[in-house]
Amino acid sequence: MKVVAIIPARYASSRFEGKPLVDILGKSMIQRVYEGVCQSRLIEQVLVATDDQRIFREVQRFGGRAVMTSSVHPSGTDRIAEVARKLKAEIIVNVQGDEPLIQGRLIDKAIRPLLADRSIPMSTLMTSMEDFDDWVNPNVVKVVTDQKNFALYFSRSPIPFPRSLHVKRLLQNPAERAEIRLKKVFKHIGVYVYRRQFLLRYSRMRPTPLEEIEKLEQLRALECGCRIKVVSVDYTSLHVDTPEDLSRVVAFLSAAR
Repeated sequence: MKVVAIIPARYASSRFEGKPLVDILGKSMIQRVYEGVCQSRLIEQVLVATDDQRIFREVQRFGGRAVMTSSVHPSGTDRIAEVARKLKAEIIVNVQGDEPLIQGRLIDKAIRPLLADRSIPMSTLMTSMEDFDDWVNPNVVKVVTDQKNFALYFSRSPIPFPRSLHVKRLLQNPAERAEIRLKKVFKHIGVYVYRRQFLLRYSRMRPTPLEEIEKLEQLRALECGCRIKVVSVDYTSLHVDTPEDLSRVVAFLSAAR
């Protein structure tokens, strides 16, 4: 099966305008994501889908491949679907452009379930989360799964919620909060793997009520009865939604040098 990865990247963002082009220790964020995806052993081609000439030129500058798309797409899924319609690949990988630490070996783990089981239309990744502040942060998406690791729900809210946990007290007490170690709590990682035909059908579905409330596209699939396989990986996921997130990534990479 031919596998193609598409990285949707737009310049306009209400929380962090121009973030694909921000510098992270000498490389733009879009370059770091692109190079991470290229480490995959299963992906045959990597493309950046953008509606902005500045991002297009930056991808060309570091030797990557970019495709210009419409500027009216409401979501990254719609943007990659426009590109996927012109491809002959059987599997499309959507890697969010705000995951500068992503690694090809992790993406391969998300691809393998679709190679092994043709009944699975879509997969994604999650990693264990123990940090209380991430758990209550609405910019960090949480996921819960069934016993076969198919998604039950994605949310910006703290899920699952321990009944005995006194959240209001913990929010007011940083020292006590630092001692909390959550169990069976997982952070979603912005990688999606689709069968191409499912992606094209999925992009034509109307937004669903839970999707519109949480602003999470993957809920559209769940609300329409589609299964999402979720693979657990060991990964320090630091995505970039805000300038504060960028500072955390720079600090993490600087410490790793």
